[in-house]
Amino acid sequence: MTAARNGLCLCGACRFTATPEHGAHACHCGNCRTWSGGMFPAVQCGTPAVFNRDAPLARYGSSDRAERVFCARCGSLAVWQMKDGSRQIVSIQAFESLGDFGIDSQIYVDRKPGSYAPANRTEMLTEAGVIARYAIAGQGGA
Repeated sequence: MTAARNGLCLCGACRFTATPEHGAHACHCGNCRTWSGGMFPAVQCGTPAVFNRDAPLARYGSSDRAERVFCARCGSLAVWQMKDGSRQIVSIQAFESLGDFGIDSQIYVDRKPGSYAPANRTEMLTEAGVIARYAIAGQGGA
């Protein structure tokens, strides 16, 4: 996936363009579950999402290293990002076209509640696996 895609929030006030790098993942960490109401399906983008100039964006620092970006008018989820800008994950639900997004991996699977289980086969990473892969040891929640 290297083509730019357009997305928007529920009320349409926040529009963006982003270029997904590869397949999506579903995050089961406590912060993502609380923020999204379940697993958070998202995709890493090669460059930061570009929002319309007048987008009413709000930010919430969900940990010492990360923040959530969302529409200040309707509350739609859009982006999880590192505060230093080194990594950005965009909600696949915010893209206008979902046709070819597949969930390739699940992260924080040791935090997933037993009340749901995605049916497709994916790579499964525990919290320790995520920390090891992305070198975020000692940084707390997402």
